[in-house]
Amino acid sequence: MASIYIRVTQFFAAIAVCLLAGLIGSVFTTPAIPTWYAALVKPALNPPAWVFGPVWTVLYILMGIALYLVWSKGWEQKNVQVATAIFAVQLALNVLWSYFFFGLQAPFFALIEIVLLWIAILMTIGAFHRVSVPAAVLLVPYFLWVSFAAYLNYGIYALNP
Repeated sequence: MASIYIRVTQFFAAIAVCLLAGLIGSVFTTPAIPTWYAALVKPALNPPAWVFGPVWTVLYILMGIALYLVWSKGWEQKNVQVATAIFAVQLALNVLWSYFFFGLQAPFFALIEIVLLWIAILMTIGAFHRVSVPAAVLLVPYFLWVSFAAYLNYGIYALNP
């Protein structure tokens, strides 16, 4: 019974950590949306602002499930520790992008940062794949969305000199 309790706790803790990163990012994002972001010229494929919240929520939950799948393989395993450390770096870069783009209102620096985030996500997928293939697969939508976000970031940078 204790083992089930530990696994359930790990599952929700992993998701909570990812949602917390989203919450921290939203501290920078939310105030800038109706003001600075609303006034920007946006690229052709830019979705409505209301799309971002639900998409990011789903992505953070998928990231949390992926983290749990890796964590549940046993913290004593070196590849689990390495994968989790890489995951932590990409999660920090995720929050940092919100700070650069929305907090500092600096699309150029955010563009540089999102390239680093993109590389870190690829590294995380690779590290997760060595521990749990399903965990790696769960990060693919995140990778695709950040790729799309990089396009949007570049478009905003280019259209708003």
